[in-house]
Amino acid sequence: MLPQALNNVIESLGRLPGVGARTAERYAYFLLKSDRNISQNIADALTDLHDNVKQCPITFAIMDADEELSPLYTDPTRDKSTILVVEEPLDIYAIEHTKSYKGVYHVLGGAISPMDGITADKLHIKELISRIEADSVTEVIIATNPSVEGESTAILIEKLLHEKYPELKITRLARGLPLGISLEYADQITLASALNNRTNL
Repeated sequence: MLPQALNNVIESLGRLPGVGARTAERYAYFLLKSDRNISQNIADALTDLHDNVKQCPITFAIMDADEELSPLYTDPTRDKSTILVVEEPLDIYAIEHTKSYKGVYHVLGGAISPMDGITADKLHIKELISRIEADSVTEVIIATNPSVEGESTAILIEKLLHEKYPELKITRLARGLPLGISLEYADQITLASALNNRTNL
């Protein structure tokens, strides 16, 4: 019923995570009725995305294509002896916005998920282990997501690091109740974690 060109845009937008059929239709129709320059700017930005963004060969963070290494790694004010491990590159920027961390990062590229075909060998775990000696690392902070996959990944990393570097300090981000939440609205996993990670006053 719809013109093929419009259908093509709807189908393409519908492949994005979190974008259902109706949302894709609304986006496509908005682009159709809007100024042609808006669509052109989006098309140019998407082309530019693949041409001008790449991964750091050491940290696997994303960076400009004309850079050799991530600025968060080469910055002389950053402490290379502390590595914070995250699942995806954008997790880094969530940490950076806190302005509370001055170490460096390591991106795994996901979390172990056999159902999705993501096994340990497909993550950047070997590269993390090789960085321990190369950068004289004294602490690894595991900051995987609080999901089944994230927890499984964290446990494996902790085991592998302890086996190879028994003296290495391995820590995890604290788990518990976020500020402003009422106990009655907290889920069981969050409450259990808050109890297990309770602190002295």
